[in-house]
This record gives sequence, C-alpha cells and structure tokens, in this order.
Amino acid sequence: MAFEFTDANFETAALEGGVSVVDFWAEWCGPCRMVTPIIDELAGEYEGKATVGKVNVDNNAETSRKYGVRSIPTIIVLKDGEIFHKHVGTITKAALAAKIDEALAN
Repeated sequence: MAFEFTDANFETAALEGGVSVVDFWAEWCGPCRMVTPIIDELAGEYEGKATVGKVNVDNNAETSRKYGVRSIPTIIVLKDGEIFHKHVGTITKAALAAKIDEALAN
C-alpha cells in the first residue's frame, strides 16, 4: 500500500534523503484512479529502497502548491529532497519503475 503524504509529514517523509515517489491525485480524477494500482504495486516492490506514496491535492494544498501541481495526476520522483523527474498524466508501471531505478542508481 502506498504511503500517504500530507502537508504535515511531507518534509520528513519525502525530503529527508533517499528517493521518494510522490503521486499528486484526487478521488474525483479518473486518470488518477488508473495510476493508483501502479503506485500501490511499486510501493511494495520498492519497500526499503524508496518511499512511494500519494498526496491528495484536495486535502494538501500547501504541498501541491509548493511543487506547482496544476494538473493531476502529477508524479514527482525526488532524490535527496530535489526533483529528479516530474511527469504529468498517466504513466506505465515500466516507465515509472525505470525512473525510480535511474534515481536509485545516481
């Protein structure tokens, strides 16, 4: 199951070292619902290597604003607190896994 990032825990959970994958989403967003199973699967596959989770944009406006999220889904791969990759729209599991692997290797 994917980690639930919030405005309150984002700094410690996503920005303090390592690789984090953040899916900005909302319940009413159809494409977001298509990405959810991919995020959940990757959360399990990368457990212990990367933090994979979701930010509900309706409930966490501060974090969404900070990262300039205007369209959802937006998926950001963070490495050591910096944006490594940003993708807007749906994405395949293989493409997202490749970006995570790239971030882990660098």
